[in-house]
Amino acid sequence: MVVSKNVNIADILVSVIVPCYNQAQYLEDALQSVLEQTYPAWECIIVNDGSTDNSEEIAKTWTERDPRFSYVFQKNKGLSNARNTGLIVAKGNYIQFLDSDDFLCPEKFKSSIEIIKGSIDNIVISNFNIFFENVNQIKPPFCILKMEYFNLESILLDWDNKFNIPIHCGFFQKSFFEDFKFSEDLRAKEDWIMWLSFFKNNPNVYFINTPLVYYRTHRNSMTKNLEHMRLNSNKANTFLREFIPEKLLIDYLYSNLEKKNSEIINLEKSIYNIKNSRGFKCLEVIKENRILKFIIKKISK
Repeated sequence: MVVSKNVNIADILVSVIVPCYNQAQYLEDALQSVLEQTYPAWECIIVNDGSTDNSEEIAKTWTERDPRFSYVFQKNKGLSNARNTGLIVAKGNYIQFLDSDDFLCPEKFKSSIEIIKGSIDNIVISNFNIFFENVNQIKPPFCILKMEYFNLESILLDWDNKFNIPIHCGFFQKSFFEDFKFSEDLRAKEDWIMWLSFFKNNPNVYFINTPLVYYRTHRNSMTKNLEHMRLNSNKANTFLREFIPEKLLIDYLYSNLEKKNSEIINLEKSIYNIKNSRGFKCLEVIKENRILKFIIKKISK
């Protein structure tokens, strides 16, 4: 359903999609942050992606507590599939994603809806803060979001260098998802492909420079698995021809080559410095002496 300028803002329904997989210990906080929204017209779709912990028990408790919560179970198919499942079920005019280990500020929906004023083809992006385990120990974000970054070129060339946008910072008109589904071949970078897909059409963007979402970092975060991220970055690159003009794509490839070349040069410098360090030379001497002693021992026999 497209939101027209004649729609009463109070009639806009927000669909919140919460995928969960074996993170029951965080799920309560995430759902509580939805319940505490000051804007009341929402539905929250909890998609259990084959969890083996007590996520189902928690989710069903919330559906009994408030009918705006609903629950979907599926066999484990990954985060992208769980989000796609939520999009199929969603009835709202706007989409809000929320991972089960993060949470929202109570003003997230209200602030986003008030700034769009019923206009169409728009995305609202709010700022964010981060925390580790204790939700009371909020830290500044890992990057500074700026309005100047919200365009196709910056999202392509500067993503993960200057910034990236946690998906729950976004507040999306549902029509954006009519021609987009999350790739189930990607286990990371699927959100980057989403942003590129949307920004190729130069949407209306509103920026709320206030932290309205809270992003949890923890030891087991897959973004800390460098090999996992590298493999999925390479996979994500195969999608770029669908969204990126040829000239901009060439700029991106050159930028990547320069980055890799810089990494190689820095690695070579590190190896050179190690080989010329006093400690390394001492170890080489010890190694040579051991080999010499071994040879003498063999000859003496």
